[in-house]
Amino acid sequence: MQTVNIHAAKTQLSRLVEQAAAGEEIVIARAGRPVARLVRLEAPAPGTRRRLGMLAGQLRAPDDFDAPLTDDLLASFESD
Repeated sequence: MQTVNIHAAKTQLSRLVEQAAAGEEIVIARAGRPVARLVRLEAPAPGTRRRLGMLAGQLRAPDDFDAPLTDDLLASFESD
């Protein structure tokens, strides 16, 4: 694990990103104290990709879903 001060990280960001992408962990420090960690992002597991329209036809919104709330229900949201 490599520790780099923030000034050096700003000037060497491209190289540090390449190192992180290769699997190295880089700690960025301010005044000698660690404040951030630069690591490689893991690829999502196969099959976890979001599919658009996956629930098409399975959900139904009521016709009055955007009707104004009743006074007592609205008051329950606004009370302390």
